[in-house]
Amino acid sequence: MKYRVAAALAAVFVFQIFLASVVAGAEAVRMDKDDLKALLGEPNVVIIDVRAYTSWFLAGEKIKGAVRENYRNFDAWADKYPKDKTIVLYCT
Repeated sequence: MKYRVAAALAAVFVFQIFLASVVAGAEAVRMDKDDLKALLGEPNVVIIDVRAYTSWFLAGEKIKGAVRENYRNFDAWADKYPKDKTIVLYCT
């Protein structure tokens, strides 16, 4: 099971962003799977799964605690996440 989770995490592109930076047009910072694993469970981190619905629905593995948002509707949901937290978006 741990191997499958690690493999799933390795297969995703992970981006660490601060919503304020995104709104300002700053470029997102890439994060590798080990960096993300170290952040899991941290109270100041919000993990958002932005995979397409079909990819998300059919995925065998999901990151525990991640919320799913439609990447196409970014403007509709971006403001609901606190700007003082680290926001991690991931997709495949």
